[in-house]
Order: sequence, then structure tokens, then C-alpha cells
Amino acid sequence: MSRQIAVIVGSLRKDALSRKIAQHLIDTAPKGLKLNIVEIGELPLYNEDLDTKTPPKAWVDFRNAVKQADGVLFVTPEYNRSVPGALKNAIDVGSRPYGASAWNGKPGAVVSLSQGAIGGFGANHHLRQMLVFLDVLPLQQPEIYLGSIQKALDENGHVADEGVRSLLAGFLKRFEHWVATHSAAHELARAS
Repeated sequence: MSRQIAVIVGSLRKDALSRKIAQHLIDTAPKGLKLNIVEIGELPLYNEDLDTKTPPKAWVDFRNAVKQADGVLFVTPEYNRSVPGALKNAIDVGSRPYGASAWNGKPGAVVSLSQGAIGGFGANHHLRQMLVFLDVLPLQQPEIYLGSIQKALDENGHVADEGVRSLLAGFLKRFEHWVATHSAAHELARAS
């Protein structure tokens, strides 16, 4: 049985490096995981005034996609030592209305990247801080910070660096185990 994983890509750019890494993870995922990108680019900015009995359709669709997933994987660049605004908005949209968070109890993981040397360290840790509050169970190890990521990709945007390929393969195996281990907690949260 494959567990459904919502992949949230932090960058909106069509040819974003984070989207290329997300696609690599989708293409190389073990049989126990089925990864699908849940788009965030069309989500209106969160405004509680719009969160009525008929919230924006994009919010409803996003919340349902996250709720139906068995886990969540964030693949994000770093903007100004934190997460991109679109990703923060998606997190806010999914966390509302109060008491009905789509994130609640899900096993999760974070992959951050940058063209610089530190691999999105600030974004990774800001995101992990939010996940704790949202009751997402983030995979602790291995931590994935992909620095100078552009050097790991070939001219077609595929991961060509064997060290990065190996790191991501090991990460996916560990994440598969993490999701399987914590699926009972997620099922309890889903039922409540």
C-alpha cells in the first residue's frame, strides 16, 4: 500500500530549483510513498474575513488535498533567511479555521535548498518551528540542506550529482519509514 504524500513546493517559479528537486523526489520515491505536488500559487492571501461558511474555493481544495494526504513533504528555497511568503500563506490557509487544521497530526519532512552554501538553513528551521505548533511530526534525521544546488543539476534540470542522489535516496527511505511509523497518530488526528 502506497501512502499519499502532499508535496508543497515553496517557490512559485515554473523552473524553480525547488520544483526540480521535488520532481526528482517524486520520480525516485520508494513504492511505499506516492508523492504529489499540491499547488499553492493560486491561494488567495489568508484573511479571516473570507473564512466564512463559503471560503474561497482554492482554500477548500487545498485544505482537502492536505487533509486527505497521509503525510506532507515541504521542498523550499530560502527567502531572506526564512520561508517564501507563498509558503507561509499556504501554511496559514491550511491551519484554519481554528480547530480544523489540515496539518494536524501528519508526519512530515523538510527539504531546503539554496544556490548559496548554507542550503536554506534559515527557511528549514523557521518551517520546523511552525510545524511543531501545527502538530506536524517532522522527520528529525537526516536533515536536508542542499547548498549550491544548481551545481548538482544537469542542463535538463535533473539531479546529476551522485552524492546528492544518494543523500535524497536515503532520505526518502527514512521518510517512508517515518510515515509508516507515525500513520497511527495521523489516523487518530484525522478521526478527531
